Amino acid sequence: MEGNIRWALITAIAPITWGASYLVTRQLLPADSALWGAAIRALPAGLVLLLITRTLPRGAWWWRAPLLGTLNIGAFFVLVYLAAQLLPSSIASMLMAFAPAVMMLLAWPLLSERPRGLAVAGAALGFLGVCAMLLTGVDGISPGGVVASLAAMTMSSVGFVLSKRWAGEVSPLPLASWQLIAGGLLVLPVAIAVEGAPPALDLVQVGGFAFLTLVATALAYWAWFTGLAHLDAGTVGLIGLLNPVTGVLLGTLLAAERLSLLQGAGMAVVLVGITLGQPHAARRVAAVRAALASRQDGDDGPEERGVVVA
Repeated sequence: MEGNIRWALITAIAPITWGASYLVTRQLLPADSALWGAAIRALPAGLVLLLITRTLPRGAWWWRAPLLGTLNIGAFFVLVYLAAQLLPSSIASMLMAFAPAVMMLLAWPLLSERPRGLAVAGAALGFLGVCAMLLTGVDGISPGGVVASLAAMTMSSVGFVLSKRWAGEVSPLPLASWQLIAGGLLVLPVAIAVEGAPPALDLVQVGGFAFLTLVATALAYWAWFTGLAHLDAGTVGLIGLLNPVTGVLLGTLLAAERLSLLQGAGMAVVLVGITLGQPHAARRVAAVRAALASRQDGDDGPEERGVVVA
């Protein structure tokens, strides 16, 4: 149990920093350079991790890395960047909270990971909390931003499950590095063709990109792939619900976004759902059931066991 808690805590680094990235993108970065924003975020992060791991792809990974880099990094970053510019940070991050359901559904046929009852219940509670947060407190939601966010969520869910399926012989650090480099290289020529020269950045924007590159990308993807290596996909997906919780909190505290009472209650429900869906929660429930069953057996009177009381 302690091991699972440890991996869960490491995995949580990713959605917390991703939730913060919406606010950073919206408040600190240029709004008209989505492609350059994705390239600047991904490629340097991948190169930093490659310098650390010093491991190049081999065999099938020469085509797997570009595929996963497209799903998880290249197209995903562009869509997330656009969503962050078109939507309030809380809404953009909360739409990504539908990923646990998609990951659970995909993990069943692709990884033979049948969803656990408590994980499904935790996802259901998470969805209720997300709906409470999503449907209140924000006006003027951009349909284009919603489409971009949902598309990013679906693509990354497919990519993460495939990453887990194929990564048995690859550790999380090179796995993250290859995908980030592949995704960054995919976006770079498109950014040049569509947006021209890279945007001129001031010191505040450089700091924003530094956070996105080193913390919300390099560190976050290492943590996320580490979680996928040690936990089932459904559990990792549920931990990802910390993304909208972080987005709501930071949007409220730092960006003056209104938090209604229903949104606060929804956030609490999401946290309960995350806790309920963890493997150690299932083991505790099983232990309680076993203890109750044992106690019930022990409470059977001597007469019921055929023993005569003197």
